Amino acid sequence: MLPVPDARFPDAAARPATASPDPGPAARSPFVRLTELLADLAPGKPALSLAVGEPRHAMPGFVGDVLADHLDGFGRYPAGRGLPEFRRAAGDWFARRYALARAPDAEREVLVLNGSREGLFFAALMARRLLSPQKRARIGDREPAVLLPNPFYAAYGAGAKAAGCASVDLKLPADGGWLPDLDALTPELLDRSVALYFASPANPQGTIAPRAYLERLVALCRAHEVMVFADECYSEIWLGDAPPTGILEVAGPDFAGVVAFNSLSKRSSLPGLRCGFCAGDARFIEAFAEFRNVAAPQVPEPLQWVGIAALADEAHVAESRDLYRAKFDVADRVLGGHFDYRRPDGGFFLWLNVAGRCRGALSAGEEAARLLWRREGLRTVPGGYLCRSGADGRNPGADYLRLALVQDLATTQEALPRLLAGLS
Repeated sequence: MLPVPDARFPDAAARPATASPDPGPAARSPFVRLTELLADLAPGKPALSLAVGEPRHAMPGFVGDVLADHLDGFGRYPAGRGLPEFRRAAGDWFARRYALARAPDAEREVLVLNGSREGLFFAALMARRLLSPQKRARIGDREPAVLLPNPFYAAYGAGAKAAGCASVDLKLPADGGWLPDLDALTPELLDRSVALYFASPANPQGTIAPRAYLERLVALCRAHEVMVFADECYSEIWLGDAPPTGILEVAGPDFAGVVAFNSLSKRSSLPGLRCGFCAGDARFIEAFAEFRNVAAPQVPEPLQWVGIAALADEAHVAESRDLYRAKFDVADRVLGGHFDYRRPDGGFFLWLNVAGRCRGALSAGEEAARLLWRREGLRTVPGGYLCRSGADGRNPGADYLRLALVQDLATTQEALPRLLAGLS
């Protein structure tokens, strides 16, 4: 039974929701906050989640056979650096996928990760540990900073906080393609910054950074000894004709000051495998490997063998990418002309402007999320839960709603008209 509406709030349940406080980039999960936001409501139709960016495409057919062939690997502790075969497979994949000055050295410049989130979190700690004496002198008695896009992936801010650094938001103007404004990276800010996190395609806007932009970003950061941590998890989901440029493509032959993070979650629809990898700056990777040997979760060998097989096969990746394109074709037809919709460059998120729906303490995104759950049974994420409010108190995601097109095509064809109806 649906909750009885209050006459004062015809589109809400009897108990008006209140917005949860903006906790900043390192505090609470957006999905925990979403559960609290919807706790007093029942879904108006059979529930369908478009909230979590968890790929639901079919796993590659070889996964079971590879696991079965390597089951004995569960009987021993895996090496922290990863199997040599896995590191070679990841290095070879980078060399095939990108136009690099040279292939990454599998022994010195590649590591296995327990999913890219783990690596992205720990990276900030290592960046601060590796500061040169000259960089420490430039920081002086100021609080070290980590530069974050805003919206952001929560692991970035959590890593900054764990490293004892201030999180400094980079403005992402919509009229600039939702890319961080490089003109805002002043010498003073860069001198006190330890690292910069960056994603292309971006989460959630799907923007792909042009090569010239990446070249300028790396040059600015190198000039001030700021590590660039490139989150490239969505690198294989591009919706146009050309794949995204990778950060290692613009890093030159030594990859100095740059580390690329990736995983098999999005590329191969294997989010539960928890198998990721990173490559780049040899000095950073060496220190990172030593740190992870005592502080980070290891990746079981059988899972790494699945990763080796997945990295060697592009057919399943192309098939999955075609399915994402087909789902965005549906979005083009259904949502064109609504919510400032535009087909993103890459990734699998919709980032929709639902401004004008504020009610009381709720942001427009929160109100829209409640309406869709109550009316249509659609679970979506308020954009403000993926952002942090600035010094002026404004949250850049407050007027937005994020949806993940991770379900199959038929489910997407059902969900998007329900979205339009629920917000009409």
